[in-house]
Amino acid sequence: MISPAMSSSLGDWLDHQRALNGAAANTITAYQTDLLGFLNFMTTYHGEAQGLGPISRITVSDMRAWMASERGRGVAARSLARSLSAVKSFYRWLADREGFEPTAVLSTRSPKFQKKLPRPLAVDGARAMIDTVELQAREPWIAARDVAVVTLLYGCGLRISEALGLTPTDVPLPATLRIIGKGGKERLVPVIPAARAAVNAYLDACPHQLTADQPIFRGSRGGPLYPKAIQNVMASSRMQLGLPATATPHAMRHSFATHLLNAGGDLRSIQELLGHASLSTTQSYTAVDTARLMEVYDAAHPRAAG
Repeated sequence: MISPAMSSSLGDWLDHQRALNGAAANTITAYQTDLLGFLNFMTTYHGEAQGLGPISRITVSDMRAWMASERGRGVAARSLARSLSAVKSFYRWLADREGFEPTAVLSTRSPKFQKKLPRPLAVDGARAMIDTVELQAREPWIAARDVAVVTLLYGCGLRISEALGLTPTDVPLPATLRIIGKGGKERLVPVIPAARAAVNAYLDACPHQLTADQPIFRGSRGGPLYPKAIQNVMASSRMQLGLPATATPHAMRHSFATHLLNAGGDLRSIQELLGHASLSTTQSYTAVDTARLMEVYDAAHPRAAG
């Protein structure tokens, strides 16, 4: 239970994240869930509703108790780190607004966890995946659809949600495609001829009428195509090819980035193509080593020459 004032402050902070920081709807929901869980724990732990007064007096010991409780419930270190990040962000904003000292919360150390690095496919593996996906469907138009989607993932570095979100207003695909990605961030993505040809082949074969307000990629019965269908067809394909379980739709996007980098692409440009806010995220996508990252940094930083 939290006080009306705290509830109002939480709502204001979520609105702030949504409006000024461009946080996506799923991110807002995760923030709200994390913070309500934290506040509810503090309510139970201290035996009083968490209002602006009690929350301003949270101690290091309180934070340790919350984190221990979360781990005791089986919350993974990665998830707890995400929750702590949301708590810190809200607490920093609230402290600045209400004028109290936030050090006890902000100094809390995040739990350590092993980051799962993406595993891109080899060039031959990526090509074989596209070829094998085509063989999984019984109907030619579905085979053309699956090839088009997977080609967009690998050829343009799209997220699966971005590929499945394309509408008739996006086709025929232009030389440069405007994509609205996570958090409403916009980026321009070059479209390779293979991707354009694959989408055109699908559009020619699709038996369903495509209306302007619906995605171009349709399910077997004419409804929207869901990611699970592409995940399933890739799972069947990787079993035939003997590829690991990491050969998923998202791995095609990783492969796009890694193969561009290996071909001499600039890491900053790849960052823009992927729509990453942070270069470190692109570094993990491409598995680029720190030495190469520093080369890019040195070349791009205005003070590097000094």
